[in-house]
Amino acid sequence: MTDLKKNPIVYLAFQVIPRSRDKNNFELVDKAIEVVINSQVPYQIGAMETTMKGHLNHLLDIVTTAQQVCLDHGAIEVITNIKIHNSPISVNDTLCTYDF
Repeated sequence: MTDLKKNPIVYLAFQVIPRSRDKNNFELVDKAIEVVINSQVPYQIGAMETTMKGHLNHLLDIVTTAQQVCLDHGAIEVITNIKIHNSPISVNDTLCTYDF
């Protein structure tokens, strides 16, 4: 099995929903977005989620770090929704299009 099959290039969209007793939740979301911006992967920030492109394992590490940053900055819990779009390299008629 090639490395690409073990760790394919995918599109991953995620949303963090932090909860804090004494902080503005949107400020915590901004901290998570900073993690993505500093990760040096192609990304697109939307109103409800952030989409990234890269190797699956690396993107999941970014999501894990984004969750931890929310906790480190005062969240008492974080819910994270993740969507992964994965298609074989040979497929070029996909339903999903992204402009990075």
